[in-house]
Amino acid sequence: MPTRRDFLAGSTALAVAAGIPLSSLLGDEKRSELLQGKAEHCVFVWLGGGQGHLDTWDPKAKGDPKEKKPGSYYDSIETAIPGTRVCEHLPRCAKILDRFNILRTVNHDVIDEHAAATNRMHTGRPTSGTEQYPSIGSIVAQQRGTITEGVPAYVLMGYPNVTRGPGFLGPKYGYVHLTDTKSGPPALKRSVGITDERQARREKLLNAVRDDLRARNGSEGFAAEYDAAIAAAQKLAGPEFMRLFDLDREPADLRNEFGGEFGQRCLLARRLIEGGVRFIEVSHNLNFLNGTGWDVHNDGIVNQHKLITELDQALAALVLDLENKKMLDKTLIVVATEFGRPAQFDGGGGRGHHGKCFSIVLAGGGMKNGITIGETDELGMKIVSRPVSVPDLHATIHCALGINPREEIFAGNRPVPITDDGEPIRELFA
Repeated sequence: MPTRRDFLAGSTALAVAAGIPLSSLLGDEKRSELLQGKAEHCVFVWLGGGQGHLDTWDPKAKGDPKEKKPGSYYDSIETAIPGTRVCEHLPRCAKILDRFNILRTVNHDVIDEHAAATNRMHTGRPTSGTEQYPSIGSIVAQQRGTITEGVPAYVLMGYPNVTRGPGFLGPKYGYVHLTDTKSGPPALKRSVGITDERQARREKLLNAVRDDLRARNGSEGFAAEYDAAIAAAQKLAGPEFMRLFDLDREPADLRNEFGGEFGQRCLLARRLIEGGVRFIEVSHNLNFLNGTGWDVHNDGIVNQHKLITELDQALAALVLDLENKKMLDKTLIVVATEFGRPAQFDGGGGRGHHGKCFSIVLAGGGMKNGITIGETDELGMKIVSRPVSVPDLHATIHCALGINPREEIFAGNRPVPITDDGEPIRELFA
């Protein structure tokens, strides 16, 4: 006789094959439990390379790489959350940590592959050999769109690759890639030497090609998609979007408060939010201040404090700036990385990779802030209580943004739930 689990699994498979939405299989009671946050925007700060949780948000007793004694690399300090301590190089964030939530027990099973772990954290799913799943930025863009006409829903200030992309949702929900905070996306500008007259000749030729395609293939298909992309690009090249990149409009004291290039990107993220952009990813490890970024094998760990200090300054400035502008409750900040680092030191005094538990930080977003979720053991190697899966993290972000994490998107005709059975962290919702 089949078990109840077998029956439900078989029924679900038949329903999917028949095109019945999975959400319709859930009872009214289950649907009524869905959480709805009030955030309108998300700033996703990416610490590529694997930020060590013991050396930042989940400090333990101090270790010694020379003596091969496992533990944290730095001393810890008290914070605005009673009982929660962080690394000594995070003093600015420590003072305002009551605007934050620390998730200390995020975990997955990817350890030695940066690309696979990065894909897991961005898509919420394991790497697939048959399907490229959309990134969380693209899902937010598809579900929420933009607030203001003439700006993109999704801007990427970092490394453009498939893990950040729209996957099966298609290019409509991709990102606008930014390389220079001062001038905006280079692809939206004319090349040097392209005068108005020359541009007009190009458009005349393009119109002739369009007319020929329409005559032969009708008004649908590739030509229509191309026209839509051109129209969108022309809107983005307009003054409404491009003025957001003029950081000189900001007071000099504020710009100094944010710090260097990474800080300026965080300041630009705030301006993009004001302009109506929905999701912005900001990569931190741009300058490799310690020679290796967050991937602190061997002696890369010696100057890791420079990375932590730069993050501390920019992140605290962003939180306070949004708060001063009455935008923090409408903006969810997520500080994420692909995995953590173990308590043990390697032969060169640095650390390897550790995915069994690591820390992700949230701030603002209209959530119930000032909560530390989960506990790890005395070395930060194992979860003691309240594990948080990657799908749970994604479900929490989506709920904060008013997106149903059980909603379905479609890969062709195949329904795919937005999260891989993720459950939001209910303690964070007032």
